[in-house]
Amino acid sequence: MEREQLESTLNQLLNGSSSLTDVVDQLARSQSHVGHPSASEQSPSSASKTALTPEACVDLGRAERCGFPEVVYGRGKTPEAIVGVFEALTAAGQACLATLVNDEQAAAVQKQFPRVVFNKTARTLRISPENQKPQGRVAVVSAGTSDLSVAEEAAETIRWMNCEVDLIVDVGVAGPQRLLSRVEQLRQADSIVVVAGMEGALPSVVAGHVSTPVFAVPTSVGYGANFGGVSALLSMLNSCASNVAVVNIDAGFKAAYLAGMVARATATA
Repeated sequence: MEREQLESTLNQLLNGSSSLTDVVDQLARSQSHVGHPSASEQSPSSASKTALTPEACVDLGRAERCGFPEVVYGRGKTPEAIVGVFEALTAAGQACLATLVNDEQAAAVQKQFPRVVFNKTARTLRISPENQKPQGRVAVVSAGTSDLSVAEEAAETIRWMNCEVDLIVDVGVAGPQRLLSRVEQLRQADSIVVVAGMEGALPSVVAGHVSTPVFAVPTSVGYGANFGGVSALLSMLNSCASNVAVVNIDAGFKAAYLAGMVARATATA
């Protein structure tokens, strides 16, 4: 374990964010990787940016290069794999986020990290940075209650990025008066994420009221001709609103990441 990782691990023990058992486990795990063939082939500078677990090679340099740590895509991973990545990130003093996790994965991480936030609706696990002032504000807007899981994933991502978030739900175009009552709130945001299925019209409507970037997320919500979100995707790509950009179907994380980058850059400008 590198000096900075060791200091971070011991600080977690001192401030109570990790138990003695957690810290001992992290130290033991780091010792188990000493002499690992892959690690021995790396230069000291590159090795300090990488942590090896039994199932992953964790990129600890991503926060320095890209502004935010590596994120775990939970689907298809074992619970132990996610725990290992979280251990490596927290040992390096970095925030943690896992998306599309199931209950079994969540239980394993919660057992190891009692302070982790599990959002069952969003299917996310999050350990946010401590004692840091939020930077920037993002509004997350969902068209209907059926879109809430994707909207919640976006909101959890924004919290992980240490931005303030306003979650505005169930304001789709079937009841346009609901959105009009929230326009002033939307105009206070540095960027906006809009989540919608069906015909995917809401991002264009929102964008027509604001001067900020709108990141549109088509969802797979809808009847047969929705084609699992493809119709909403095409509608959003064909938006006549100039400030709309579109991400993949159900990709709340991706839209939120982009919106969070804009919000933080705006706040520090």
